[in-house]
Amino acid sequence: MKKKNGISNLYLVLVFAVLYAPILYLMYYSFNSGGAMHDFESFTLDYYKEVFADTRLIIIVINTLVIALLSSTIATIIAVFGSLAIHNMRRARVKNTLLSLNNVLIVSPDVIIGASFLILFTLVGIKLGFASVLISHVAFSIPIAVLMILPRLEEMSPTLIDAARDLGASRRDVLTKVILPFIRPGIFSGFFMALTYSLDDFAVTFFVTGSGYSTLAVEIYSRARQGVSLSINALSTLIFLFTIFLVVAYYISTRRSEKRRSGEAAARMGVPR
Repeated sequence: MKKKNGISNLYLVLVFAVLYAPILYLMYYSFNSGGAMHDFESFTLDYYKEVFADTRLIIIVINTLVIALLSSTIATIIAVFGSLAIHNMRRARVKNTLLSLNNVLIVSPDVIIGASFLILFTLVGIKLGFASVLISHVAFSIPIAVLMILPRLEEMSPTLIDAARDLGASRRDVLTKVILPFIRPGIFSGFFMALTYSLDDFAVTFFVTGSGYSTLAVEIYSRARQGVSLSINALSTLIFLFTIFLVVAYYISTRRSEKRRSGEAAARMGVPR
C-alpha cells in the first residue's frame, strides 16, 4: 500500500511539474531586463509598465472582462432554467437525448464550433464584433453551466418541494425559496466555470471577432506571431495571477457557505457549534 501511494504521489508531482514548469518559466523571464527568454540579467518591471501603458491593450482587457462577465451571467441564467427543464422531463428517452446533445457541444472541437458560428453570422447578417463574440461565448458556456447545476438538482429530495407545496408555497416561492437556495453551489460553480472558459477561449473567438474588436487570447496570439517579446510574458503572468485569484475567491466563498449551512443545521438541531 505504501509503495502504491509513493508511486501515485510521484505521478502527481510529475504531472504538476509538466503543467506548471512552463508557466513558472514564463513568469520568471517576465522580469528579465535582458529582453530574452534566456540569460537572466537583472530584475525589472519595465515590461509590466509597458503593459499598463498600452491604451489599446487596456481596452482589450476591458472588452474581455465585459464579454466574460456578461456571457457567463447570461449562460448561467439560461442553464438554470435548462437544467430545471431537463430534471423535470418525465420521458427518459427525451431526457437522455437532451443530455447527449448538451455533452456533444462540450466535446466538439472549438475549431468546428467557431467555423459554424462564422458561417451562421455571415448568413444571418450579424456583423462580427461585440455581438458575435458575446453570442458565441454564451452558446458554448451554457452546456458547461448545465453540467455544474444539474447534479445538484439530482441530489435534491423531491420531498422538499412536496413539503413546500403542502405548506401553501406557490410555484414562484418553491423556485426562489427552495430550489434556487439548494442548487446555489452549482450555480456559482457553473458561473465561474463559464467565466474561466470565456476568459481563456481562443479558437471560437478567433473566428467571430471583427477587425475592430479583439479579446486577450486573440491579442496575445497576434503579438506572439510578431516575435518574442517579454511584454507577452508580463501580460500572461497577470492573466494567470487573475485566474488564481478567481479560483481562491471561489474556494473561500464555497468554504464559508458550507460552514454557514452546517452551523445553521446544527443550530436547528440544538447542537452547539
